[in-house]
Amino acid sequence: MLAIVGASGKLGFATLTSLLNENLLPASQIVVTSSSDSGTQKLRSLNQPDLQIRSAHWDDPSSFESALAGCDKLFLISSSRIQKDFFDAPPGKGREADHFVALEAAKKVGVKHVYYTSLGFAKPSQSRVMKAHERTEDWLAQQSGLKWTVLREGLYNESWLLYFGHYGFPGDEREVVKVGGDSKISWTAIGDLGLASAMVIAAPGEEWEGKTFYLSQKKAHTLEEVAGMVSRARGKEVRLEVVERPEHERVYVEDRGMDEGFIKWWAKTYDALRDNECEISDPTLEDLLAKKGLKPKAMEDTVKDMLAAAK
Repeated sequence: MLAIVGASGKLGFATLTSLLNENLLPASQIVVTSSSDSGTQKLRSLNQPDLQIRSAHWDDPSSFESALAGCDKLFLISSSRIQKDFFDAPPGKGREADHFVALEAAKKVGVKHVYYTSLGFAKPSQSRVMKAHERTEDWLAQQSGLKWTVLREGLYNESWLLYFGHYGFPGDEREVVKVGGDSKISWTAIGDLGLASAMVIAAPGEEWEGKTFYLSQKKAHTLEEVAGMVSRARGKEVRLEVVERPEHERVYVEDRGMDEGFIKWWAKTYDALRDNECEISDPTLEDLLAKKGLKPKAMEDTVKDMLAAAK
Protein backbone atom coordinates (compact mmCIF):
# COMPACT_ATOMS: atom_id res chain seq x y z
CA MET A 1 0.00 0.00 0.00
CA LEU A 2 1.32 3.43 -1.02
CA ALA A 3 0.66 6.60 0.96
CA ILE A 4 0.99 10.00 -0.73
CA VAL A 5 1.43 12.93 1.65
CA GLY A 6 0.56 16.16 -0.14
CA ALA A 7 -1.57 14.50 -2.81
CA SER A 8 -3.80 17.52 -3.43
CA GLY A 9 -0.88 19.84 -4.22
CA LYS A 10 0.46 20.44 -7.72
CA LEU A 11 3.15 17.76 -7.79
CA GLY A 12 1.22 15.33 -5.61
CA PHE A 13 -1.91 15.54 -7.73
CA ALA A 14 0.09 15.17 -10.95
CA THR A 15 1.79 12.08 -9.52
CA LEU A 16 -1.47 10.59 -8.26
CA THR A 17 -3.29 11.09 -11.56
CA SER A 18 -0.34 9.61 -13.44
CA LEU A 19 -0.41 6.51 -11.24
CA LEU A 20 -4.10 6.08 -11.98
CA ASN A 21 -4.27 7.14 -15.63
CA GLU A 22 -1.24 5.10 -16.64
CA ASN A 23 -2.51 2.07 -14.69
CA LEU A 24 0.69 2.01 -12.67
CA LEU A 25 -1.16 1.31 -9.41
CA PRO A 26 -4.82 0.60 -8.71
CA ALA A 27 -6.70 3.12 -6.58
CA SER A 28 -7.30 0.39 -4.01
CA GLN A 29 -3.55 0.32 -3.31
CA ILE A 30 -3.24 4.07 -2.66
CA VAL A 31 -3.85 6.15 0.46
CA VAL A 32 -3.79 9.93 0.11
CA THR A 33 -3.65 12.45 2.92
CA SER A 34 -5.23 15.87 3.15
CA SER A 35 -5.12 18.60 5.77
CA SER A 36 -7.94 20.76 4.43
CA ASP A 37 -11.51 20.57 3.17
CA SER A 38 -10.49 22.02 -0.19
CA GLY A 39 -7.77 19.39 -0.58
CA THR A 40 -10.20 16.63 0.30
CA GLN A 41 -12.73 17.90 -2.24
CA LYS A 42 -10.06 18.01 -4.95
CA LEU A 43 -9.13 14.40 -4.26
CA ARG A 44 -12.77 13.33 -4.22
CA SER A 45 -13.24 14.97 -7.62
CA LEU A 46 -11.25 12.10 -9.14
CA ASN A 47 -14.29 9.87 -8.56
CA GLN A 48 -12.16 6.97 -7.40
CA PRO A 49 -14.25 5.19 -4.73
CA ASP A 50 -11.40 2.77 -3.92
CA LEU A 51 -8.99 5.61 -3.18
CA GLN A 52 -8.59 6.05 0.57
CA ILE A 53 -8.52 9.68 1.71
CA ARG A 54 -7.23 10.20 5.24
CA SER A 55 -6.74 13.34 7.28
CA ALA A 56 -3.23 14.27 8.46
CA HIS A 57 -1.91 17.52 9.94
CA TRP A 58 1.72 18.51 10.45
CA ASP A 59 0.92 19.78 13.95
CA ASP A 60 -0.67 16.48 15.00
CA PRO A 61 1.81 13.58 14.90
CA SER A 62 -0.85 11.05 15.88
CA SER A 63 -2.86 11.95 12.78
CA PHE A 64 0.06 10.81 10.63
CA GLU A 65 0.31 7.53 12.50
CA SER A 66 -3.37 6.90 11.73
CA ALA A 67 -3.06 8.07 8.14
CA LEU A 68 -0.04 5.91 7.34
CA ALA A 69 -1.24 2.76 9.10
CA GLY A 70 -1.11 -0.27 6.83
CA CYS A 71 1.19 1.37 4.26
CA ASP A 72 4.60 0.05 3.29
CA LYS A 73 5.56 2.86 0.88
CA LEU A 74 5.45 6.61 1.48
CA PHE A 75 5.70 9.32 -1.17
CA LEU A 76 6.46 12.41 0.91
CA ILE A 77 6.07 15.75 -0.81
CA SER A 78 7.81 18.56 1.01
CA SER A 79 5.86 20.87 3.29
CA SER A 80 4.52 24.07 1.77
CA ARG A 81 4.78 25.97 5.08
CA ILE A 82 7.70 28.02 3.85
CA GLN A 83 7.35 30.60 6.61
CA LYS A 84 8.97 28.06 8.95
CA ASP A 85 12.20 28.55 6.97
CA PHE A 86 12.30 32.35 7.23
CA PHE A 87 15.06 34.23 9.06
CA ASP A 88 17.56 31.36 8.76
CA ALA A 89 15.63 28.79 10.79
CA PRO A 90 18.07 26.60 12.77
CA PRO A 91 18.21 22.83 12.21
CA GLY A 92 14.98 21.10 13.18
CA LYS A 93 12.95 24.32 13.13
CA GLY A 94 12.40 24.83 9.40
CA ARG A 95 10.09 22.87 7.12
CA GLU A 96 12.12 19.78 7.89
CA ALA A 97 10.31 19.71 11.24
CA ASP A 98 7.10 18.93 9.34
CA HIS A 99 8.85 16.23 7.34
CA PHE A 100 10.18 14.65 10.51
CA VAL A 101 6.63 14.37 11.88
CA ALA A 102 5.58 12.28 8.88
CA LEU A 103 8.81 10.29 8.80
CA GLU A 104 8.78 9.40 12.50
CA ALA A 105 5.16 8.30 12.13
CA ALA A 106 6.12 6.21 9.11
CA LYS A 107 8.80 4.42 11.14
CA LYS A 108 6.36 3.74 13.98
CA VAL A 109 3.70 2.16 11.76
CA GLY A 110 6.12 0.05 9.73
CA VAL A 111 6.58 1.89 6.44
CA LYS A 112 9.46 0.19 4.64
CA HIS A 113 10.39 2.63 1.83
CA VAL A 114 10.22 6.42 1.70
CA TYR A 115 10.31 8.37 -1.57
CA TYR A 116 11.09 12.01 -0.80
CA THR A 117 10.67 14.96 -3.17
CA SER A 118 13.70 17.17 -2.76
CA LEU A 119 14.53 20.03 -5.12
CA GLY A 120 16.77 20.62 -8.13
CA PHE A 121 19.59 22.57 -6.47
CA ALA A 122 23.10 21.48 -5.55
CA LYS A 123 23.90 20.03 -2.14
CA PRO A 124 25.13 21.93 -0.26
CA SER A 125 23.28 24.81 -1.86
CA GLN A 126 23.72 28.56 -1.65
CA SER A 127 19.92 28.87 -1.51
CA ARG A 128 17.82 28.79 1.63
CA VAL A 129 15.00 27.12 -0.29
CA MET A 130 17.07 23.92 -0.34
CA LYS A 131 17.97 23.95 3.37
CA ALA A 132 14.95 21.96 4.61
CA HIS A 133 15.50 19.47 1.80
CA GLU A 134 19.16 19.02 2.73
CA ARG A 135 18.24 18.39 6.35
CA THR A 136 15.56 15.87 5.35
CA GLU A 137 17.93 14.08 2.99
CA ASP A 138 20.48 13.86 5.81
CA TRP A 139 17.86 12.45 8.19
CA LEU A 140 16.96 9.71 5.71
CA ALA A 141 20.59 8.81 5.13
CA GLN A 142 21.10 8.31 8.88
CA GLN A 143 18.26 5.82 9.31
CA SER A 144 18.77 2.09 9.64
CA GLY A 145 16.05 -0.30 8.54
CA LEU A 146 14.26 2.32 6.44
CA LYS A 147 14.75 2.27 2.69
CA TRP A 148 14.73 5.61 0.90
CA THR A 149 14.83 7.23 -2.52
CA VAL A 150 15.42 10.97 -3.04
CA LEU A 151 13.89 12.57 -6.13
CA ARG A 152 15.33 16.05 -6.64
CA GLU A 153 12.48 17.48 -8.64
CA GLY A 154 13.48 20.04 -11.25
CA LEU A 155 12.38 23.64 -10.84
CA TYR A 156 8.84 23.80 -12.18
CA ASN A 157 8.27 25.40 -15.57
CA GLU A 158 5.20 26.88 -13.91
CA SER A 159 7.26 28.56 -11.16
CA TRP A 160 9.02 30.98 -13.52
CA LEU A 161 6.98 33.83 -12.02
CA LEU A 162 8.83 33.54 -8.71
CA TYR A 163 12.28 33.44 -10.24
CA PHE A 164 11.42 36.15 -12.74
CA GLY A 165 11.14 38.91 -10.15
CA HIS A 166 7.86 37.71 -8.61
CA TYR A 167 6.17 38.54 -11.85
CA GLY A 168 2.44 39.06 -11.44
CA PHE A 169 0.03 38.81 -14.31
CA PRO A 170 -2.30 40.16 -15.43
CA GLY A 171 -1.42 43.70 -14.49
CA ASP A 172 2.35 43.55 -14.17
CA GLU A 173 3.44 46.34 -16.48
CA ARG A 174 7.13 46.44 -15.59
CA GLU A 175 9.34 46.97 -18.59
CA VAL A 176 12.42 46.00 -16.54
CA VAL A 177 12.38 43.12 -14.05
CA LYS A 178 15.20 43.13 -11.48
CA VAL A 179 16.60 39.87 -10.10
CA GLY A 180 19.57 39.02 -7.90
CA GLY A 181 21.28 36.58 -10.26
CA ASP A 182 20.91 34.48 -13.37
CA SER A 183 22.18 31.33 -15.05
CA LYS A 184 20.83 28.32 -16.91
CA ILE A 185 17.91 26.53 -15.23
CA SER A 186 16.68 23.08 -16.23
CA TRP A 187 13.00 24.00 -15.98
CA THR A 188 10.64 21.00 -15.98
CA ALA A 189 6.84 20.90 -16.29
CA ILE A 190 4.80 19.65 -13.33
CA GLY A 191 2.98 17.12 -15.51
CA ASP A 192 6.27 15.61 -16.65
CA LEU A 193 7.54 15.46 -13.07
CA GLY A 194 4.33 13.79 -11.94
CA LEU A 195 4.57 11.05 -14.55
CA ALA A 196 8.28 10.40 -13.95
CA SER A 197 7.75 10.34 -10.17
CA ALA A 198 4.85 7.92 -10.57
CA MET A 199 6.99 5.59 -12.67
CA VAL A 200 9.70 5.58 -10.01
CA ILE A 201 7.24 4.86 -7.19
CA ALA A 202 5.49 2.07 -9.08
CA ALA A 203 8.72 0.30 -10.05
CA PRO A 204 10.13 -2.51 -7.87
CA GLY A 205 11.60 -0.85 -4.79
CA GLU A 206 15.09 -2.26 -5.24
CA GLU A 207 15.40 -0.49 -8.60
CA TRP A 208 15.60 2.93 -6.91
CA GLU A 209 16.52 2.06 -3.34
CA GLY A 210 19.25 4.24 -1.81
CA LYS A 211 19.46 6.49 -4.88
CA THR A 212 19.44 10.28 -5.14
CA PHE A 213 18.82 11.66 -8.61
CA TYR A 214 17.44 14.66 -10.44
CA LEU A 215 14.26 14.76 -12.49
CA SER A 216 14.94 17.61 -14.91
CA GLN A 217 14.87 18.02 -18.63
CA LYS A 218 18.18 18.62 -20.37
CA LYS A 219 17.18 21.84 -22.14
CA ALA A 220 17.99 24.75 -19.84
CA HIS A 221 17.09 28.45 -20.09
CA THR A 222 18.34 31.55 -18.31
CA LEU A 223 15.99 34.12 -16.84
CA GLU A 224 17.14 36.46 -19.60
CA GLU A 225 15.80 33.91 -22.08
CA VAL A 226 12.58 33.72 -20.07
CA ALA A 227 12.31 37.51 -20.48
CA GLY A 228 12.39 36.93 -24.23
CA MET A 229 9.64 34.33 -23.94
CA VAL A 230 7.48 36.74 -21.92
CA SER A 231 8.15 39.52 -24.43
CA ARG A 232 7.09 37.36 -27.37
CA ALA A 233 3.99 36.09 -25.60
CA ARG A 234 2.90 39.59 -24.52
CA GLY A 235 3.92 41.38 -27.70
CA LYS A 236 5.91 43.95 -25.72
CA GLU A 237 9.49 43.99 -24.53
CA VAL A 238 10.18 42.97 -20.95
CA ARG A 239 13.87 43.16 -20.04
CA LEU A 240 15.82 41.49 -17.27
CA GLU A 241 18.26 43.42 -15.09
CA VAL A 242 20.62 41.51 -12.80
CA VAL A 243 21.50 43.35 -9.59
CA GLU A 244 23.36 42.42 -6.41
CA ARG A 245 21.30 40.49 -3.87
CA PRO A 246 21.06 43.35 -1.31
CA GLU A 247 19.63 45.58 -4.04
CA HIS A 248 17.20 42.85 -5.05
CA GLU A 249 16.02 42.62 -1.43
CA ARG A 250 15.65 46.40 -1.17
CA VAL A 251 13.61 46.63 -4.38
CA TYR A 252 11.13 43.96 -3.40
CA VAL A 253 10.78 44.85 0.28
CA GLU A 254 10.92 48.65 0.15
CA ASP A 255 9.75 49.49 -3.36
CA ARG A 256 7.27 46.68 -3.97
CA GLY A 257 6.13 46.12 -0.38
CA MET A 258 6.70 42.37 -0.18
CA ASP A 259 7.22 40.46 3.06
CA GLU A 260 10.78 40.86 4.35
CA GLY A 261 11.02 37.33 5.74
CA PHE A 262 9.97 35.81 2.46
CA ILE A 263 12.16 38.00 0.27
CA LYS A 264 15.33 37.50 2.31
CA TRP A 265 14.70 33.74 2.35
CA TRP A 266 13.96 33.64 -1.35
CA ALA A 267 16.70 36.04 -2.51
CA LYS A 268 19.47 33.58 -1.67
CA THR A 269 18.11 31.48 -4.52
CA TYR A 270 19.93 33.93 -6.79
CA ASP A 271 23.23 33.11 -5.08
CA ALA A 272 22.59 29.53 -6.16
CA LEU A 273 21.89 30.67 -9.70
CA ARG A 274 25.13 32.65 -9.77
CA ASP A 275 26.84 29.33 -8.95
CA ASN A 276 24.94 27.63 -11.79
CA GLU A 277 23.37 25.12 -9.41
CA CYS A 278 20.20 24.59 -11.42
CA GLU A 279 21.57 23.47 -14.76
CA ILE A 280 21.14 19.70 -14.45
CA SER A 281 22.62 17.02 -16.68
CA ASP A 282 20.86 13.96 -15.21
CA PRO A 283 19.07 12.00 -18.02
CA THR A 284 16.66 10.18 -15.68
CA LEU A 285 13.53 12.20 -16.46
CA GLU A 286 13.89 12.07 -20.22
CA ASP A 287 14.71 8.36 -20.10
CA LEU A 288 11.54 7.69 -18.11
CA LEU A 289 9.35 9.80 -20.38
CA ALA A 290 10.82 8.11 -23.44
CA LYS A 291 9.47 4.80 -22.18
CA LYS A 292 6.02 6.34 -22.65
CA GLY A 293 6.93 7.82 -26.03
CA LEU A 294 6.97 11.34 -24.60
CA LYS A 295 9.29 14.34 -24.54
CA PRO A 296 9.36 17.07 -21.87
CA LYS A 297 7.15 20.09 -22.34
CA ALA A 298 9.14 23.06 -23.63
CA MET A 299 9.56 25.98 -21.26
CA GLU A 300 8.40 28.51 -23.84
CA ASP A 301 5.16 26.59 -24.33
CA THR A 302 4.47 26.82 -20.59
CA VAL A 303 5.13 30.57 -20.51
CA LYS A 304 2.93 31.09 -23.57
CA ASP A 305 0.10 28.96 -22.15
CA MET A 306 0.17 30.65 -18.76
CA LEU A 307 0.13 34.17 -20.20
CA ALA A 308 -2.62 33.25 -22.67
CA ALA A 309 -4.75 31.81 -19.85
CA ALA A 310 -4.40 35.04 -17.87
CA LYS A 311 -5.79 37.28 -20.60
